[in-house]
Amino acid sequence: MAERMARERANGDEEEEEEEEEDEEDDDDDDEEEDDEEEEEEEEDEDDDDDDEEEEEEPQLKSTRLTQHLGAVYRNGDATSACLVAGDKMIIGTHNGNIHVIQLPGFNTLRVYHAHSASVTAISISPFPPPLPDEKAEMLQRTQTGLAGPATRPPEMSPSAASKRMREVPQVPRTPSNDIYIATSSMDGNVCVQSLVDLKDVQLRNFARPVQAVALSPEYKSDRTYLSGGRAGQLILTVGGGPGRSTSTTVGTAAAVASDWLSTIGVKNSGGKDTVLHSGEGIINAIKWSLSGKYVAWLNEHGTKIMRSKLHLDSTELEDAWKRIGHVDRPHTSEWETMAGVWKGRAEWIDEKLVESDESEQGSHDPVASPTIPNTKAVERLLVGWGGTMWIIHVHPGGVGHGRQAGEKTIARAEIAKILHIDCIISGISLYAQNQLLVLAYCSPEDEDDAADDDRSGPSHARDTSKQQKSKQSTSSAERDQHHGQRQRLNALPPELRLIDLKSQAEVDRHSLAINRVDRLSAADYHMCLLPARNAASVVASTKSALEALAGIGSDMWNVAINPKALFSSGASILSRESGDDNASVSKAGSIAGTIRSSAMRARVPTVHPTLSKPGVKIFIHSPYDCVLATKRDLSDHLTWLVEREQYQQAWELLDENPDILADSLDGVVDSGVPSTPSKHPSGADDFFDDESVADTTQRDLYSAVEKEKRRIGELWIRELIDEGDWEKAGEVCGKVLTTPDRWEKWVWTFAGANKFDEITKHMPTKPMKPPLPTTLYEVLLGHYIQNNKPRFRELIDTWPTDLFDIPAITTTLENQLKYRDVRENSVEDGERGRDWRIVVESLAKLYEAGGRHRDALRCYIRLQDADSAFRLIGDYHLADAVADDIPAFIGLRVSPDQLKHMTEHELVAATSEAITLLVDEAQHGLVRPEVVVEQLQARNLQLYLFFYLRALWRGQGIAEHTGENIERLVQDSQSLVDNFADLAVRLFAMYDRPLLMEFLKTSTSYGFEKAVQECEQYSYYDELVYLYSKTGQMKRALYLIIDRLNDVNKAIDFAKEQDDPDLWEDLLNYSMDKPSFIRALLEQVGTTINPITLVRRIPEGLEIQGLREGLIHMMKEHELQHSISWGVATVLRSEVATAQSELRTGQRKGIKFEVIEQVDANAAAAEDEKKADGGAPKPGQCAKCLETFTEYEMEALMGFVCGHAFHVSHLLEMLHKGRQVDLDLGHGPEEGGRYSIGMKVMKARLLRDRVRGGCPICHPAEA
Repeated sequence: MAERMARERANGDEEEEEEEEEDEEDDDDDDEEEDDEEEEEEEEDEDDDDDDEEEEEEPQLKSTRLTQHLGAVYRNGDATSACLVAGDKMIIGTHNGNIHVIQLPGFNTLRVYHAHSASVTAISISPFPPPLPDEKAEMLQRTQTGLAGPATRPPEMSPSAASKRMREVPQVPRTPSNDIYIATSSMDGNVCVQSLVDLKDVQLRNFARPVQAVALSPEYKSDRTYLSGGRAGQLILTVGGGPGRSTSTTVGTAAAVASDWLSTIGVKNSGGKDTVLHSGEGIINAIKWSLSGKYVAWLNEHGTKIMRSKLHLDSTELEDAWKRIGHVDRPHTSEWETMAGVWKGRAEWIDEKLVESDESEQGSHDPVASPTIPNTKAVERLLVGWGGTMWIIHVHPGGVGHGRQAGEKTIARAEIAKILHIDCIISGISLYAQNQLLVLAYCSPEDEDDAADDDRSGPSHARDTSKQQKSKQSTSSAERDQHHGQRQRLNALPPELRLIDLKSQAEVDRHSLAINRVDRLSAADYHMCLLPARNAASVVASTKSALEALAGIGSDMWNVAINPKALFSSGASILSRESGDDNASVSKAGSIAGTIRSSAMRARVPTVHPTLSKPGVKIFIHSPYDCVLATKRDLSDHLTWLVEREQYQQAWELLDENPDILADSLDGVVDSGVPSTPSKHPSGADDFFDDESVADTTQRDLYSAVEKEKRRIGELWIRELIDEGDWEKAGEVCGKVLTTPDRWEKWVWTFAGANKFDEITKHMPTKPMKPPLPTTLYEVLLGHYIQNNKPRFRELIDTWPTDLFDIPAITTTLENQLKYRDVRENSVEDGERGRDWRIVVESLAKLYEAGGRHRDALRCYIRLQDADSAFRLIGDYHLADAVADDIPAFIGLRVSPDQLKHMTEHELVAATSEAITLLVDEAQHGLVRPEVVVEQLQARNLQLYLFFYLRALWRGQGIAEHTGENIERLVQDSQSLVDNFADLAVRLFAMYDRPLLMEFLKTSTSYGFEKAVQECEQYSYYDELVYLYSKTGQMKRALYLIIDRLNDVNKAIDFAKEQDDPDLWEDLLNYSMDKPSFIRALLEQVGTTINPITLVRRIPEGLEIQGLREGLIHMMKEHELQHSISWGVATVLRSEVATAQSELRTGQRKGIKFEVIEQVDANAAAAEDEKKADGGAPKPGQCAKCLETFTEYEMEALMGFVCGHAFHVSHLLEMLHKGRQVDLDLGHGPEEGGRYSIGMKVMKARLLRDRVRGGCPICHPAEA
C-alpha cells in the first residue's frame, strides 16, 4: 500500500494534466449526447415526479469533513493507515509509521511519535474503553502536578542550550483518562507499546514478519500481556518484557535485522516470553479482546476463532486459560477461497450499556424478546463483518454442558445468533442501536450494477443519489481506464454508511460519503470508529468545563505556556515545516526524543467542533487522505431537507417551534466541500475559529437570524400558495409569517394587484408595528370597501386602531359620500332602509372622535339617535353645555313622549340615570348649575325628573368613578348643592323616597322645621316626627308620640336611654305601670340604667304580668354581671397601683453615681472637719460615713441616694458588708484609659448595682 501510494503521488499531477486535456476534447460530443438523453429522461420522469416526492424519505445520517482539523496527520504527504477512537482520544497511525494521539472534541494533539518505519496496520489501547474525562478530578490532578497555570516565558539562552531543550517533549498530564497504553503493529514486523504519559515506558518487539493485528490485555498495566498476529499466520501471546527493544522468541536469528531506533536514547534490550497459541490457518487480520477480558476473538483465512483468556479465572480454572471455545467457519465458495486472504475482517465486541435504543422501538423495546439480545447479562456479543457477510455471535459463560456435553463442565460456548449478507465489501461494522446495524460499505461499479435491482429496500433518495454517483464515477473511471490503462479496482465508488434493521434484515438508510481520491482506494483502506452517545456527551461536557476553568486557554496554548521552547523546535513545530520531501519526516527520525512532537503551538481560542458538541453517536470514518464525521441528522438538517423539497409549511412550523436549531448555522463552521488533496499547509481548526467574537456574534444575531430565515421560508410558502391559486390560504400565511413593513407592503400590493382584497384584509396586522407599516396600505384597503362593501368597511373601522391609517384621508372620503349623496337616509340596501347612510355617519362619528373633533362627533350621534355614544361623549369631554338649553329633552333622550305614559318608575329610572348622572357631574364642575336644571324641570312640572336629579345630587351619583380624588369630600360638595333647594327636597323625598327623607333630615340643616313637620304629618311619618321633636327639645312630646302612635315600648326605652333624662324615665315609668307588656320590657331591657328596686316597688299589687319571673331573673343577671365586671376592674387597678408603687420605691432607693464639679471653700471644709470631730450628723456635700467634704479632686467614685446621703463607694461597701473590706473600684483608674475601659466600667457598675440594691444603709439598715 505504501509503495502504491508513493507511485500515485509521483504520477498524480502528470495524470491529472493529461486527463484534463483529453476531457476537454470529448466535452463537445458528450454534451450533445447528454442533452438528447436528458430530454428523454425528463419526459419519462415527469410522470413519476409526484410519486417519487410522495415516497421520498428523509435520510437518517449526515456527514461532515474533519480533514481540515487534522492537518498535522497529512503533513508531508503522509496518509492514514489505521485509527482508533475511544473515550476522548482519537489515535491515528499513518503509512509513514507515525502515531498521532488527538484529544476530542477540540482536536488538540497530545502526542505525536514515530513508532515504525512502515505502515501501521492496527492500534489497540489498554484499558479499553478508557476512563472518561472527569473535569474536576483532572483539574485537581493538573494542580497537584504543577500544570494548573501557564509558565513564564523562559529567559534567553545560547543556541546549544536551546537545541538541547528543543528535544524535550511537553508532558501529558497524568490523569485517569490519559493514563493509557497504546499498542501499534506495522508492516515492518514490529509491535510498539507506548505509555501516553511516560515517554520512557515504551516497548518495541520485532516479530520478523509483517504484523497485521495487535490487542493489549485489558490489564496490561499490571500483566504486560498482549496478543499479535499477521502474515506468519501465528497468534502469539507476549508476556512480560520491560521498556526497551526486544526480539520475539519465535523468530530465532531474525533479531539481527531488528530496528535499532531505540538505541539512540540508551534503552537496553528487554526480555519477555512469546507463546504461539494458534497457527497454520493463514493470515491473521484482526484480534479483539472482549470488554470483560474473559475472551479473545481473532480472524484468519479460515474463519473466526474464540478462546478463553487467563483473566478472571478461579484457581480451579487455571488450566482453561488460552483454550479455544468456538469457531465460526467462513463460507466455502470459490470467491471466498480466492479473497479470504485479501478481504480484511472487522470484529467488534458490543458494549451493551452504551448502545442506544432505536427510535422506532422506544417505549416498546423488549430486550428479552429481541432476537439479537441474549437473555442473560453474562453473555457477551461479538459482531463480525467480513467480505459481504456479517455474523452476530453470542459467547455464553462456562457451566454445565448441553447436548452431547450434557453433565460435563464447559469453559464457555459460542453460538451464531444471526447471519446477514450484504451486496458489498464490509470496511467497518458496529451496532448503531439495539436493533440497527451500521455498516461501512465498499462498493465497486460491478457490485452496484448487479445489485441495482436489489436496492429497493432502502429509501428512494438513497437510491437516486447512488444512481447519480454511480453514473458519474463509472463514466470518469471508464475514461481514465481507457486513456491510462489503470486497474479496474481504481473505479471504486465512494463508500456508504448503511443502516440495517436486524429484525427485518432490510436496509433502512444509506448515506454516501464524500471521500477524496476514492477511485484509488480499496476496502481495506477505510476504517470506521464509533464514539457512543454517552461517551461523546461526557467528553464534550468535560472539555467545556476545562476550557472555562482555564479561562479560555486551550490545551495547545497550555502546552506552549508550560514549554515555550517547543514552539521553535523543527521537530515539533508544524508551521515551520516547509519542505516538500515526503520522506523528510522519516529521515529525520533519529531518536524518540526527536521524533515525538508536541501539538501545534499556534495560539488560538480552544473550541469544540459544533458537530461533536451535539448529542448522539459519533461515527468517524478514515481513509488514507480524509477523515469524515457522520452523525444522526438533527432538526436543522430536517429543516434544510424540507426546504430543499419545497415543503415550506412544515419547514416554517418546525423553525417556529424550535428557533434554536439555527444556532448551529451561526457557529462559523461550514463544510467547504471536497478538497483536491491534503495540502502541505492545511488549515486547521484555528482557521475556522480565529474570530474571538464568534460566540458573542452568535448570541447577538441568533434571534435576528431566526426571524430572517422564518420570513424567507414563509415568503417561499406564500409564493407557492399563490402559484397554486390558493389566495385564501396565502393571505392567512401572510398574517403568520410577515413581520416587517417592507415585506407587508410587497405582498399587499401583490394581492391588491390581483384584486384579492378580501383574502389579505382579514389578516392585516391590527396592532402598530415597529417600524410601522405605511398608512397607505390600510387607506387603499379601506377605500376599496367604502366604494364596494360598506358593511365590511364598518367591521374594519371597528377592528383596526386609528393609528394604522390617516384619519383625515378617510373622513374626507366619507364626507364626500354624504356631500355628493352617494348614500341617502331613505335608500334601501339589502332590504334595510338607510343602511349605508347609517354606516357612513356612524363611521364619521367614530373618526371625528378619534381625530379630536368631539362636537362634530356629537352631532353625528344625535342624528343617529345614539344615546349611548352621545352620553359617553358628553361625559368624557364635558359637552353638556351644548344641550343646556333643553334639559328636560336631554334627560328624556331615551324616553319618547309616548313611552313616558306607560313606563314604570323603575324603567324610567333606568332610562334617565345616565343623563341624570351626567348632569350631576357637570353640576360639580360648574358647567351646568343646579339652578338651571331645577328651573327648567319645575317649569315643565316634571316632578319625577326633579326628584331623580335632587336624589342624584344628594347621593353624589357617579362620584365613585373618580377614584383618584377624595370621594367623601366630593360627596359633601354635591350635597351642599341641595341646600339651596332643601324644602323642595323634603317635599320630593317625602313623596317618593321615605328612607332618603330621614337621612336628609338627620344630615341637612338647611330645611325649615315647620315645613318638615308639616310634610311628615301629612304622610304620617312618625319616626321622622319623633326625630324632629327630639331635635327641637320636645322630648315628652316625642315620647308620647312613640307610645301612643307607634305603641313601641322597645323604641321608647331606646329613646329614653339615648336622651338619658331622669324626667323622661319618670314619665316612661308612670305611663307603663298599667301596661304589663311595658313593665316586662322594662325589666328585660332597662338593665342598670335605673334602680331596679324603684322599678319593682312601683309595680301595682295584684297586676298580672306574664313573664315576670323571667324578667326579674334577667335583671338580676344583668346586675350580677355588672358587679363582676366592676370587681375585676378594681382588682386590676389595685394590682397596677401596687406595681407602680413598688417601682417608685425601688427607684427611690437606687444609688446614683456623681462627680463634684464645683470648688469647695477651704474654710467650710475646715468647719466640717470640726463638726466631724464633734460627731455631728453628715451635711450635704459630705460622705455619710467619714463625714469628709467632697472635692473635685476625688480619686474615688461617689454614690448618692434620693434621701440625700452620699458616700464614697468604698465606705458604702463597708457599711453594706458590716465593716469588711471589699475590692471594688469605680474610680478613674489608669486602666480606664485602656482598651477595655468601657467593658470594665459596665461590669463594675453591674456588680455595684447588685450590692446596693437595698438602698441607703442609713435610711434602710435592715434591707441593706
